[in-house]
Amino acid sequence: MDITTVKDVELERYITGIMLDIGVPAHLKGYHYLRDAIMISGRDMEAVSSITKLLYPVIAKRFKTSSQKVERAIRNAIEVSWDRGNAETFEAMFGYSARTGNVRPTNSEYIARIADKVRLDFKAM
Repeated sequence: MDITTVKDVELERYITGIMLDIGVPAHLKGYHYLRDAIMISGRDMEAVSSITKLLYPVIAKRFKTSSQKVERAIRNAIEVSWDRGNAETFEAMFGYSARTGNVRPTNSEYIARIADKVRLDFKAM
């Protein structure tokens, strides 16, 4: 199944499951921004290559905020999940975790890795 044919609700539900498994707290603004970023990137991986010029402004417009606030909220959500999240899931997905002493992935690395996982999972279906 190609990810472009998947309904938004189904894709959003799938991404939500991954994010909750990783440990991104749902009460953070960055959680919602991050989910949108992964959805957009999953459908078009080019969005990750121009994250500050394309991805953040699209999300900021959708949520009626600034690109800088989107970037900061996503970074905060990633930091929180990195520190408090499920280390085993991080190791399976990224190859490392906070437990191994590595630094957290950047916003673009985090978004790209999860978006790629989503794309591959839907291709396998």
